[in-house]
Amino acid sequence: MIPLSVPHLSGNEQKYVEQCLVSEWISSAGSYVSQFEQDVCALTGAAYAVACINGTAALQVALRIVGVKAGDEVIVPTVTFIAPVNAVHYLGAEPVFMDCDDYYNIDVEKTVEFIEKEVVCVGKIAINRRTKRRVAALVPVHVFGNAANLDPLLSICQDRGIAIVEDACEGIGAFYSKGKLKDRYLGTIGTCGCFSFNGNKIITTGGGGMIVTDQPALAEEAGYLTTQAKDDALRYIHNEIGYNFRLTNIQAAIGVAQLERLNEFITIKKNNFLSYRNAIEDVIGLHLAEVPGYAENNYWMYALQVDEDEYGMGREELLKRFADIKIEMRPLWHPNHLQRPNLEKQAYRIAKALELHKKTLNIPCSINLKKEDIDRVIGCLKRWKK
Repeated sequence: MIPLSVPHLSGNEQKYVEQCLVSEWISSAGSYVSQFEQDVCALTGAAYAVACINGTAALQVALRIVGVKAGDEVIVPTVTFIAPVNAVHYLGAEPVFMDCDDYYNIDVEKTVEFIEKEVVCVGKIAINRRTKRRVAALVPVHVFGNAANLDPLLSICQDRGIAIVEDACEGIGAFYSKGKLKDRYLGTIGTCGCFSFNGNKIITTGGGGMIVTDQPALAEEAGYLTTQAKDDALRYIHNEIGYNFRLTNIQAAIGVAQLERLNEFITIKKNNFLSYRNAIEDVIGLHLAEVPGYAENNYWMYALQVDEDEYGMGREELLKRFADIKIEMRPLWHPNHLQRPNLEKQAYRIAKALELHKKTLNIPCSINLKKEDIDRVIGCLKRWKK
């Protein structure tokens, strides 16, 4: 079998975990948790990092600390894993769905248009003309590790009091290489940024997440809320409702080891991407989606686009054929504005997302992918061309 995306644990992971076991610091209190936070800050340039149990929890807490409340609205992309949408729902807020661009990221032009035409400002409070609800935040997702084009959104959101919470769960290690945001890492542009270390991510802790911010008050609140909102830990006094969202020391130990090799992993991912792209470019009807040229992306996931008319078969038939020979693929996530819980929610001029959903297939991209694995995938794609 060739899996889609699996962890690569061949560094110091076992050594650091064994240190946890010997010391018996295996739960949420341990030196590796703080070290992991410090290492993420050192990588990204963020002033503060708060580890938590997963990326979804990071998003939920980040939205809460920037002021999202029940009844508010949060702008989210329809093309993304469901996590940021669920995080909005967890807070009792309402999602407003946006289209995607050619890189699967939120369509910045349509988002700006929506804010300019559909949102009225009362002081620094943005109000949706249609629903009369406050638009409290925007969650741009850096899909597949591709940097979303955030620069056009910064001033318009700041002027209207709309907080930006970056979903960089797929984008650890990627940074902008051109423009006003040059040399800034994903996750550090908005008020808060969130990372995920799930098992299929470019680095993993098995499960895990991180909130980063440059604002000390927000970092303090995030740490407070993720550890059950303890005001007096000795006497168990809780003045707010918190969450048990702590990362364990063992998980953090794995994360520290993984982070040591991130640049190596990104290089491998990029080289494998180029191998696929160079081999596929002469197959009529197939196209490996490009990455935006304004950033150094981390190439977490590769998106194969299938033109059914030109290639001779569609995404679904390819998905089944690869499954039959034990090569794992996956289709693009179902558009979130079409998910049952969101059918009555506002969606703004969505078109590109529907087009890309029909033809996109994610192909194997693990760190330990071998040349013969890539050749096998490519060989099938070329052999099945009709």
